Parts: sequence; C-alpha cells; structure tokens
Amino acid sequence: MTRPTDSPSRFVLRALLFGVAATFAVSTPAWSQSNPRPRGVTDTVDMTGPRFGVTMLNQESVDTLLEKKNISVQPMISQFGWQFEHRLYTNGDGVTMLTEWIPLLSGLDQGVALPSLNWLVGLRTAGGSEFGIGPNITPLGVGLVLAAGVTMKTGALHVPFNVAVGTSKFGVRVSFMTGFNVRRN
Repeated sequence: MTRPTDSPSRFVLRALLFGVAATFAVSTPAWSQSNPRPRGVTDTVDMTGPRFGVTMLNQESVDTLLEKKNISVQPMISQFGWQFEHRLYTNGDGVTMLTEWIPLLSGLDQGVALPSLNWLVGLRTAGGSEFGIGPNITPLGVGLVLAAGVTMKTGALHVPFNVAVGTSKFGVRVSFMTGFNVRRN
C-alpha cells in the first residue's frame, strides 16, 4: 500500500526494486546447479590472427586527409593489423555469434601509418559465411563498418576472405581483407 505522501513514481520504483530482488533470490539456486550453462552456450573460443588487405578511399577522403591532417595518400592504401575474435555462442546448427576487435595500420605502402580501430559483432554459419557490423574509428572520424565474407577451414587453421564497407562523414571506403586464425580453446 502506498502512503498518502508517496508519489506514484516512488511506488513504481519500489515495486521494480522488489521485483529485481525477488528475481535474484529465486534464481540463485539455478546458478548453483552442476551445469549452469544454458543449452547451446559454449566455452569462449579464442580466434586471433593477422589481417592484411587493401582499402579504396573516395576522393573526398583523400582530399580531407591532405587538407586537415597534411597526409598525402593515393586512393588505394594497404591495411595491416590483427583480429582479436571471440566466439560467444554456438547453436546445434553451427551458427556462431561472435565479437571481434580489429586494430589496423593503413598506408604503410605509401610511407604513412593511419591507425584505425574496428569493433564488430556478428555471426558465422556452419558453412563459413560471416556477417558483422560495428563502430569504426579512423583519422577521418568515427563511422560504421559492415563486413561480410567467408572463412575457409582446414583443421585448426581458418582463412577468412572479407569485404568491408566503412563510413564516415567524408564518404564510403571499401576494403578487401584476408589473413588467418588458429583456433585456441
């Protein structure tokens, strides 16, 4: 019961807090069972490895780098970096949810080092098709990156072939990347 001095929002807040506390109290026995992992959830699998490829910049991006950063590059630049991938979930059909961080250095072929950082969340099918989306930070600013491709497997070795489209306020960039990962549990 609410007291006459309690506002409706205080009552709702108290009810919400009580509901959260009750949920934790009831859920605690389930957490202590011998197999606390829900069906389909797997141990995290570490899949890290080098990445390399090329990126095509639009003319506005090339001009912006020159005007605002005093960096002169051609429209096609190299990419070298490292992918830190972690599998989060695998279902019985082989679909895997994953997250990956990919720091890259671009333009080394032209004597410059343009850093970028990408964080992707996505999925990979049992056949190796993969899709991901996430934020991208570069000297051109922040944007979004969308990647798709396929990973070929032979034993513990995984070789991805990806196309990524990155955005910024200066336009779209398209990258073609490959590399390799070795599965570590």
